Amino acid sequence: MSETTPSDPAAVGLPGPLVDADWVAARLGAGLVLFDASVGARRGAAPRIPGARPFDLDGELSDHTSALPHTMPGAREFTGALRALGVHDTDTVVVYDAQGIYSSARAWWMLRAMGFDRVAVLDGGLPAWTAAGHPVEPVPAAYDGPHGTFSARPRPGLIVDADVVAAALADPRAAVLDARTRERYVGSAAEPRPGLRGGHMPGSVSLPFGELLREGGELRSADELRKAFEAVAGDREQLYFSCGSGVTACVLALGATVAGYRGLAVYDGSWSEWGLPSDRPVATGESGSP
Repeated sequence: MSETTPSDPAAVGLPGPLVDADWVAARLGAGLVLFDASVGARRGAAPRIPGARPFDLDGELSDHTSALPHTMPGAREFTGALRALGVHDTDTVVVYDAQGIYSSARAWWMLRAMGFDRVAVLDGGLPAWTAAGHPVEPVPAAYDGPHGTFSARPRPGLIVDADVVAAALADPRAAVLDARTRERYVGSAAEPRPGLRGGHMPGSVSLPFGELLREGGELRSADELRKAFEAVAGDREQLYFSCGSGVTACVLALGATVAGYRGLAVYDGSWSEWGLPSDRPVATGESGSP
């Protein structure tokens, strides 16, 4: 398989973990790699931002040897998938999704966890793109071009397992934040995945991911985000994030990064693992405080 030509790093330097629609529009066709990371009913659906490739979290970019949804694939599998999508280590990547900021944050965190920092999330996603009057193509995201030369370089500690989270729950310097709705956190709403217990990890705190977003779907300001995190985590700077299946936990990771936090980790199994019938403790009702 032939290979693509890497983008010019100087031409597409990122201003931070978020970029807006106008920033992307000004760089279309300038070597920027765009990924559509939409999931569920929006997976593989038209339209797309011109040239967008699929970052398929429900497909090859999850580990299907695991019984848990959206499990992080291994470095070898991740490398192969990104090379097949034409990505080089020197490329600059922007990820979006059709909901706004939802599954795009998961793709962003996965790339960072695999040692790739030249990645940002399109603030507000496809809705913000179309609201700004930018063009779309009436086809799903696709790529059938040459392979790239991307190589995963995993960073330990960005994606963690249940044992690490259990230790964090007992660590007064750390906070475990739950991105699910408050109804699911307290156990008053049924889990959407069958067989899971209701409630939350004892000692975790609730911060539904939607509280980090503006009405239009864009992320709130850095100051607003910092206040939202401090309201539930106090002065703790080591933050661990959980949700239903490791997707919206990454929205919290994105918000915390914008807010200036650096000691961050996402619990890959999230409630899809912890909530299974087991001896891992589960609490219901409100709990957790700064």
